[in-house]
Formats: sequence, structure tokens, C-alpha cells
Amino acid sequence: MDKPEMILFDYGGTLLCEPDWDNLRGERAVFEHVVSNPQGHTPEALSAWEQAYIRSRWFLRDHGVELPLKSMLRLKYELHGIRLDISYEEAEFLLWSNSSLMSEKCVYPHIRQVLARLHEKGIRTGVVSNLGWSGGSLKKRIDALLPDNHFEFVLTSSDYGVRKPDVRLFRVALARAGLPPEKVWYCGNDEVKDVGGAKAAGMFAVHYLGHMEGDRKELPLEPACLPGTAAITDWLELPELIDQMGV
Repeated sequence: MDKPEMILFDYGGTLLCEPDWDNLRGERAVFEHVVSNPQGHTPEALSAWEQAYIRSRWFLRDHGVELPLKSMLRLKYELHGIRLDISYEEAEFLLWSNSSLMSEKCVYPHIRQVLARLHEKGIRTGVVSNLGWSGGSLKKRIDALLPDNHFEFVLTSSDYGVRKPDVRLFRVALARAGLPPEKVWYCGNDEVKDVGGAKAAGMFAVHYLGHMEGDRKELPLEPACLPGTAAITDWLELPELIDQMGV
């Protein structure tokens, strides 16, 4: 096993989680910026429309296609004749950050310490996430909750139209890193999308099985322990895993 020159991380269920989700709370925050609403639509009506629209397009995700939520926001507001005094990029982050309030409850235990240790070891880091939100919005959220991170890039599937385990998303990250797959590890909580996708791209995969109160993710009955993978339940195990492999 080569020393990892870079370790890539999934976002949701891996670095951070989103407890206490409330889409209506997010919609109400965006409605503070409505400057024209001739038909008198309410936040409740627009929130319900959004949820129905997303459910109607969910099959695309099952076929590996990502729905960019920023495009959905444009459709939602312009279809209903609503104008905002902020950009759709700003509306996207406002909706997200109020639907899932940013607090310490979002941060998995010990991830800050481990990211600092990786940086001290000279191991580069980045993020590759299946997410309808844009990479720009995800970077803002990560920077707010993990302010001392040294992620070189933050990629989301919505910016590329394909979802993990599609190896093309992993290969984009490798191209951005300028590294061959054997020099890169990938850490994620999903056995198929993260572990399977990273392995298919030639990376060493680490299956993260950590959990905390308010976390909505479902843990597998058994961790993925295939050749070329490892499983950890606490982020403090990651530096130990690197040391155990003699790298």
C-alpha cells in the first residue's frame, strides 16, 4: 500500500450531518427576500411544491443523474411569478443553511482533530459528494462548520450531472488532484456509492461507520471489508489505520 498523498471525503454522513431538517424554515428565510409576489403565494405552498417536484424527479437519482437544486429554485420562483432581491446562488445557500441550521450538532466527533493531523502529516484533502446543492454552497457550509479545513477542492454531483458510484466523478477528483488512484484514499459512509465507487476508480476505500444523536443516516448491518477497503467507527482510527499500514 502506497502512502496516501491525498485523502478525499464524502460530505453527508461522513464529515457533517443535517439534524433537525425543516424545509419550511428554509423557505421562510428565502421569502424575506421576495420583492414581487403578484399571486400571493405563501412559503408553505412553495415548500410543498418543492417537495412534490423533488419526489417526482427522484427516479433520476436512482439512475445516476443528479438534479441541481439551484435550477429547481429558478423554476420554482419564476414559475410562480416570484422575484427575489438576491441571486439564486445566495437563495440556494440561504434555503439550505436555514433548513438545516449550522451548529455543533452537525459535526462528527473528532473530524476536526483528524483533519488537522492529516494536514500536519502533509496529506492533502478534498471533498467529493453526492449532493443536489452546488459545490459553492457546500464549500460555504464546510468552511462555516470546519473553518480550519485545508480542502483543496469541494466537488458535488450537481455540478457534473452524475452521481457516485459513477467512476467519472472520482476521476474528475483525481484529475483535479493530479494524482493516480493508488496515491489517493476515499472515506465515505455508503457501502455502494462511496466504497464501491472509490474501489472501481482504483482508490483505497475507508468505510466510515460513525454515528451520533440526530444523525439521519442508516448504518449497514455489517461494514464493507472487501480487499482494498477498511472500516472505522471513529475518525481517530484513520491516522492509526495509516500508521498500521506502514505508510
